[in-house]
Amino acid sequence: MIFDLQTFTLIHIVISVVGIITGLVVAGGLVAGVKLNSWTVIFLATTVLTSITGYGFPVPQISPAQIVGGFSLIVLAIALAARYWKKLQGKWRATYVVSAIFALYLNVFVLVAQLFAKTPALIQLAPTQKEPPFAVTQALVIALFVWLGSAALRGFKSEKTSS
Repeated sequence: MIFDLQTFTLIHIVISVVGIITGLVVAGGLVAGVKLNSWTVIFLATTVLTSITGYGFPVPQISPAQIVGGFSLIVLAIALAARYWKKLQGKWRATYVVSAIFALYLNVFVLVAQLFAKTPALIQLAPTQKEPPFAVTQALVIALFVWLGSAALRGFKSEKTSS
């Protein structure tokens, strides 16, 4: 490993947070019907990097986070193809919206799981992540992203561009 584990973890967390923040900005743009080119590049790049760097942690076996990361990479490949190869033409516009919002959701899903795994107060509420507080939190996150995805599909029907 190029960095010590603590430095690598910090880099991974910073990349993840940037991906989530820029993803929320991009999602807001989609809802408003605006194609935010610069924000989108940062969102997609950092979200891909988040998934890739997730494989750099020393674990004895494949972790649930790595499975989600692999699934995220597939979803991101679809988003990238829809956005840059198919140029959002026809049904590829909706494909991009759904895959971009879903990739953001997966990043937030892992964030919530990590918060429940690493934050002392949340560990007490859900030590095995099978308790109601964890399930309710994840259900609320899913509901939020279903709403966000639906609003983004309605909003991102026309071609408005901004940096």
